Amino acid sequence: MQRNAPHLVHPLAFVIPNYSRFDHWFYRIGMTVYDRLAGGLSLGRSESLSRAETIEHLPTVEPKGLAGGVLYYDGQFDDARLAINLAQTAAAQGAAVANYCACVGLIKEQGRVAGVLARDVESGAEFELRAQVVINATGVFVDTVRRYDEPGATPLVAVSQGVHVVLPRQFLPGTSALMVPKTTDGRVLFAIPWHDRLVVGTTDTPGVQAELEPRAQTAEIDFILEHAQKYLTTDPTENDVLSVFTGLRPLVSRGTKGNTAALSRDHTISISSAQLITLTGGKWTTYRRMAEDVINQAERVGGFTPRVCRTAELRIQGAVDPATI
Repeated sequence: MQRNAPHLVHPLAFVIPNYSRFDHWFYRIGMTVYDRLAGGLSLGRSESLSRAETIEHLPTVEPKGLAGGVLYYDGQFDDARLAINLAQTAAAQGAAVANYCACVGLIKEQGRVAGVLARDVESGAEFELRAQVVINATGVFVDTVRRYDEPGATPLVAVSQGVHVVLPRQFLPGTSALMVPKTTDGRVLFAIPWHDRLVVGTTDTPGVQAELEPRAQTAEIDFILEHAQKYLTTDPTENDVLSVFTGLRPLVSRGTKGNTAALSRDHTISISSAQLITLTGGKWTTYRRMAEDVINQAERVGGFTPRVCRTAELRIQGAVDPATI
């Protein structure tokens, strides 16, 4: 992503504050393994930080009991801009892109999916889109589309909700992000600089319904604020929250029930007897590989001559060297 979209992706330093010697060495050893696995694709080597260095990177971190920290690098990117730039890149490659357009049914001929019934949600007009292959890559809504093909289809997706709150930058000034890999209930907490604000998250709430406009639950916001208060010198309250945003994760269920935090974030591809291809699961950091895998299947289902995928090296619309914003 950094190579193909350098205008939107950059390395970011994350610091794990340690409040015990055990935690310090546990995460230091873990990050050493992380560095070795990254090999030549590393965004920067991890390092141990003293107590003073940790506070230098995280000026408002809770100092009581702080033993030190571990610094490592990950990538940060602008997801909204990348989504738009990907659509522009697809259009430049010959794709016809239709936004605000819903699939409300499937066209089937001789027992095979031959297109979709679509609705323009702005005008309400409905029309048919015919195709040799239909790919259902509709995120948390894949099971809805699958039931247009097979009404009794077993669900592929377990929907999980993630909530983030946006706070003023003064709660964590500086250029580094704070990462707590494991809170008391086993979740991850992070506080990340974002467009001169601070994004704090996240939650993992199972059993929610797939809907276009998910809403944060009060308990989710409380969870984030309560845990942020444990690691920041100034305790954020509900009055400090500038905005809240909520997303739904399409986790591959594989018949598993219960804690969605344990479910697979990997993607999976399913092909029905009517040759509807469904792609679900996955995440932003694997979007290109997901697309390559599903197009390879579409070539087979549609009887197309296989071609070598070019997107591994395809620059995204707006990419420039050196990277500028």
